[in-house]
Parts: sequence; structure tokens; C-alpha cells
Amino acid sequence: MTRRSFLDREHSIAPLGYNRWLVPPAALAIHLSVGQAYAFSVFNIPLTRQLGITRSTPEDWSLPQVSLLFSLAIVFLGLSAAVFGKWLERVGPRKAMFASALCFGSGFLIAALGITLHQLWLVALGYGVVGGIGLGLGYISPVSTLLKWFPDRPGMATGMAIMGFGGGAMIGSPLATNLMLSYRSATSTGVVPTFVTMGVIYMAFMMFGVFTIRLPRPDAQTIDGTLKPDSMPNRGQVTADEAIRTPQFWFLWIALFVNVTAGIALLSQASPMIQEIFRPKVSESAAAGFVGLLSLFNLAGRFLWSSFSDYIGRRRVYAIYFAFGAVLYLLLPSTGKVGSVPLFVLDCALIMSMYGGGFATIPAYLRDMFGTIQVGAIHGRLLTAWSMAGICGPLLISQLREIQKRQGIFPTEAYNTTLLILAGLLLLGFFSNLLVHAVDPKHYTPESAS
Repeated sequence: MTRRSFLDREHSIAPLGYNRWLVPPAALAIHLSVGQAYAFSVFNIPLTRQLGITRSTPEDWSLPQVSLLFSLAIVFLGLSAAVFGKWLERVGPRKAMFASALCFGSGFLIAALGITLHQLWLVALGYGVVGGIGLGLGYISPVSTLLKWFPDRPGMATGMAIMGFGGGAMIGSPLATNLMLSYRSATSTGVVPTFVTMGVIYMAFMMFGVFTIRLPRPDAQTIDGTLKPDSMPNRGQVTADEAIRTPQFWFLWIALFVNVTAGIALLSQASPMIQEIFRPKVSESAAAGFVGLLSLFNLAGRFLWSSFSDYIGRRRVYAIYFAFGAVLYLLLPSTGKVGSVPLFVLDCALIMSMYGGGFATIPAYLRDMFGTIQVGAIHGRLLTAWSMAGICGPLLISQLREIQKRQGIFPTEAYNTTLLILAGLLLLGFFSNLLVHAVDPKHYTPESAS
């Protein structure tokens, strides 16, 4: 007789009458943890002063070197989500979330060792590679599960989880800052013990999600709001391997890539952009507040826009993202010319809400197109668009800004060309989204095609 592990898929099947609203807290425990990645920038300056403590020395790491750690983590988020997506669907969310907790937590510990030894490659291996794999597994496993629990409101369900990822920085940033302050001394920046503490805390918190996650029963009844499977219309099911052979997958890949490239480009330069465009009106502290406001709109947009998509459809919501977003990018230079800080802030806040909404809506969009049989694996493969955009967006806006400034263009206008390019990219996304139509039944699995 085969001995079953607590982590096996069979042990995560919900009992009869299980309330599906108990599942979102498990998903949030994972996403609020891995969402810490968005707060990594709080470590940038301290990591450049590990030897000098109060200032950087020639032997310290440079800011560009340290900044690459975040990009590396995002790259491995997308790669691991793509590689392990089918494994997730096979073994179930509990085992995948357990692996995520181990990788994400141990990534901090390995990075702490690398900082202690002052070996940047070891920090990159820990936080960027091992931690990035934890990011990818942690990102897709709750989303796939929630889609199965909420077939009637998939946009709202994925919005709840991915809202947690956007809010992870709101916990991770003050946590890291306060820990570094408490551990700081005349001979230490406090980063190493902070990494160790956060690794242990996040691993423990993520275990709450591991132990409480449940999958719906095939024979689930309508108790406590849980739907019967046959209460939803039949739809074709497409495997992950077959999905990437469809044009719909690649049109959605382009849509996500464009939306993330434009949004992350703006987010990565938000603080210097508002200071340079409205110099000397906006101080450094005010710019920091502006970045915090953008994070709030990013967070809110993930839930509101994705929930709205349950009523008007995913394709229409993405059309709004791209059409309205392109207009907002085109208007940004004008807000600078008229010197209106409130209009600039409102414009950027709306853009950020749609940037977050794009992340939260895409899993439900995939579910509409390909069914739920391997939606986690399909979502994982699509997230390679995020990995690519995570590199292209910040690089695009920072490099073009430097080129403009070297050409003698005044700082207040150095971003105009970049913003026009980003608006053009969103128009490309608009037309890519228009090309998304129902999947040809020839791609369905034999069981769902009958």
C-alpha cells in the first residue's frame, strides 16, 4: 500500500460542505509574502555600503550591480512559473506552495551568507535564482486554485490573490526598514540579520497557506456558496502544451508584455520623473509619497479592474487598458508643460491601476480561453512576458532619458519621447487584444471536445 504524504494532492481535497471563502486567506498568505519582491529597493543603498557602513567604498558593490538582483528575481519568476506549471497541476497546490515557501525563505538565507562573505554571485543565487523560483511557484499556485473555486467570478477571485502580491511591498518595506534600524550598529548596516529574520518570518507565514489550501471536490455541492460543477456552462479544455500552439496564447502574451512594459517603465522612474519634470516644486520626500500613492492604485486596480471584468468581459477590460492607457501616456507631457502636479499624479495613478489590473485579469482571461484543466501551467508560461518586460521597461525609459539629456534636452522634457513610445506600445497591445477570439475546437482535449 502506497503511503500518502500530507503534501499530496489527495490530502488537499476539501470535505463536503467546505466554504470556498476559506481559500482566499490561504492564497493571500502566499502572495503577501512573495510580493515582498516589490520592496527590494529598500535594500539597494544599504547593500552598496556593506564595507563602508556609512558610505560606499571602492570595494563595495555599485547600485547598478545591486539593482540587477530584483531583475534577476523577476526573470526566474517567469521561468520557474513556465517550467513548473504542469508539475503544479499534477501534484496540486499544497506541494507547490510548500516548495515555494522553502525556496523563497531559503533564498534570503543564502543571500545573507553571500552578503556576509561579500560574494555578489552568492547573493544573486540566493535572492535572484532560488528566491525567484519561490516567487514563480508562489505566484501561480494560489491563482490556479482560486479559478477552480470561483468559476462564477474568476476575475474577482484572481484579483483577491494578485492584490496580495501588489500589497506585499506595503508589508515588506516597513518590515525591512524597521529590522535594519534595530540591527544597525557601528560595524553593521543590519542587512544580514534582516535577511535572516525575513527569511524565517516569510517561510513560517507561507506555511499557513500550505496547511490551509484546499482543492474543490469533483462532487462539490452548493453549500456555503460553493457551486456545483454542472452549474457552469461546458467549455473546451486545452492543455498547456496545446495552448502555446494557438494564436490566442501569443496574442495574450503580447498584450501582457506591452501592458507590463509600459507600467513598469513608469513605476521604475516615478520618483526621479516627477522631481525632474516639476523641479523645484516636488521635493524628494514628496516624490516618495507619490511612489507610495502609485503602489496603492496598483494594489486597488488589481481587485477592482479584474472584478469589473466579470461583468463586461476580459477582452473589453483589456481594450480599456490599452486605449485609455495610451491616451493617458500621451497626456502626461502636457501636464508637465502646464505645471499641474495634481493632474500628473492623477494621470499616473490611473495608469498604475490598469497596470495592476492587467496582472489580475490575465489568469481569468486564460481560463476563458483555455478552460481550467491546466490553467496554472498556461499562466506560468505566459508569465515569461513579465520576465521580458521586467528587463525591457526600466531599460527603455532609463536609457532614452539619458540619451535625451546628453543631447541637451531640458530635464523637464527628457521623458517626452519615451512616453510617446510607451503610448505606441499600448496601441500595439490594443490591436493584439482585438485579435483574441475563441479557441478552435481542434485544440480541445478529446474529453471536452465531445
